[in-house]
Amino acid sequence: MTAQTASAAVAGTWLLGDMRVNRIGFGAMRLTGSAPFHRGTPSDRDRVLGVLRQAVALGVNHIDTAAFYFSQLRSANELINSALSPYPDDLVIATKVGPGRDASGGWSAPARPDELRGQVEENLRQLGRDHLDLVNLRVMDGQDSIAEHFGALAELRGAGLIRHLGVSGIRPHHLAEARAIAPVVCVQNRYGIDAREDEELLVRDCGAQGIAVVPFFSVAGDGRATGATGSESQEILAVARAHGASPAQVRLAWTLQRGAHLLVIPGTGDPDHLAENVAAGALRLTEQEMAHLSGGRATLSP
Repeated sequence: MTAQTASAAVAGTWLLGDMRVNRIGFGAMRLTGSAPFHRGTPSDRDRVLGVLRQAVALGVNHIDTAAFYFSQLRSANELINSALSPYPDDLVIATKVGPGRDASGGWSAPARPDELRGQVEENLRQLGRDHLDLVNLRVMDGQDSIAEHFGALAELRGAGLIRHLGVSGIRPHHLAEARAIAPVVCVQNRYGIDAREDEELLVRDCGAQGIAVVPFFSVAGDGRATGATGSESQEILAVARAHGASPAQVRLAWTLQRGAHLLVIPGTGDPDHLAENVAAGALRLTEQEMAHLSGGRATLSP
């Protein structure tokens, strides 16, 4: 594979509301250091700024971030603003609200509905925008109803501060609850080769409704926020060898080929890894490889 010449456009596009994005995007969580949030070594600022500019040069026009993506020395939103402002006209910046963090980096109580405006305004300030393209409500563990929180965001959408809305970390009933209040353009949930049956069913349901799924941990898998474990199944390794690709590229290609409504947002602070991630959009797994890695699961294309 020729990572140096690959473009994010090769994997095709999807409409997030009225915003057309390439299906390979970029996740900003890891920009702040070698591990998420306050853990790990702080990132090299110049290197990270270069990665962001390189991503846009490679055709990435969908960046996922949040004001709570910060470490002791770095803020993902500030890095995005510094690297890319004034922003390209076709660049979509998606952010998340809901979780709370204090200035020292500790997690605090999730935002109440009346506190979400403050979180939206903080993202606006950090990104240097007068509106947010897409805001995902991050649902916290144990939260049964999201009606009040999503309703508060719908009001901010009506006021012009937000263009489109999505939800993250949800269970199926949350999606129905949100859609009864305002249009939902995307769902951000865990999904990848090792997806559970309930995760698979939600992705299928979103496809039937024409809603994008933007999975997190599609590369990290069981490593989740700490990153890929480095331990891969023999099935993934065999497919990677057959294509001269990395296991991460196989995971991304599998996700993209599972359904046209699936987008990926792999994140990295390494320019070589960025090029590899984007190149995964050109990797075409055979029907037999897809079926083998999917364990017999049917395709999800809407």
